[in-house]
Amino acid sequence: EVQLVESGGGLVQTGGSLRLSCAASGLTLYDYAIGWFRQAPGKKREGVSCISSSDGSTFYADSVKGRFTMSRDSARTTAYLQMNSLKPEDTAVYYCNLSRAPGVSYWGEGTLVTVSS
Repeated sequence: EVQLVESGGGLVQTGGSLRLSCAASGLTLYDYAIGWFRQAPGKKREGVSCISSSDGSTFYADSVKGRFTMSRDSARTTAYLQMNSLKPEDTAVYYCNLSRAPGVSYWGEGTLVTVSS
């Protein structure tokens, strides 16, 4: 059974940092493109960053570029999102997604990040 579990969310002040984790079981993380998405209250879910499964290259939304860094561990079980210089507009539920082919996609339950002003 495939399972993704996000953790690391919490309450932080503006300018602070958090590191989110996405622990995967039931599959090999490196076989999948890994994405972090977020959904703020009353807004649509949006992509934040992703890592390509083919060459490990990373991509970031303009809103987080230079502040967020995505990585995955050598044990091939966990992906991370290091978030620095957090802003109130980063407040959202953050979700991890793994995808490999059309129709093959897994989501975690999400972890809440709240940035106070």
